[in-house]
Amino acid sequence: MRLSIVSVVSVLLGTGIASAESVDPTEVQYDEYGAVEASLSGVPGDPASGAEIMKSRAKGNCIACHEVEVLKDAPFHGEVGPALNGVGSRWSEAEMRGIVANAKMTYDGTMMPAFYKTEGFIRPGDGYTGKAGKEPLPPILSAQEIEDVVAFLMTLKEE
Repeated sequence: MRLSIVSVVSVLLGTGIASAESVDPTEVQYDEYGAVEASLSGVPGDPASGAEIMKSRAKGNCIACHEVEVLKDAPFHGEVGPALNGVGSRWSEAEMRGIVANAKMTYDGTMMPAFYKTEGFIRPGDGYTGKAGKEPLPPILSAQEIEDVVAFLMTLKEE
């Protein structure tokens, strides 16, 4: 019996099921339309956490540009980006992951920030110093935070 348990644990660890590793922002695989099939964290996203990230001015702050009816308790929804009501019915999880990670891979010229990018910026600022930042910069959101936001967005279905 002991040998069987050790074998099962070894197989699980070898396949990554027991411990997930995040994909580095420089290693994200986008398809030709900007979709990202594989999870960035290897862990399912938490929709409740994703909703909080979208409202947080220190994190995603998605509602600064997008209207989201189910987040009406958060003030000041923007109108710069499209309303996100029903996006879970319009895009697949892979498409949504790609848009949140780096929308420029799907929509060339978009104003939406790349939330999971660390290099290749035009000229990022270094805090409030007035000087250009040194790359690599940390991503705005972690791999798990991207998965959480995607999980929340996928709950927004057309009625």
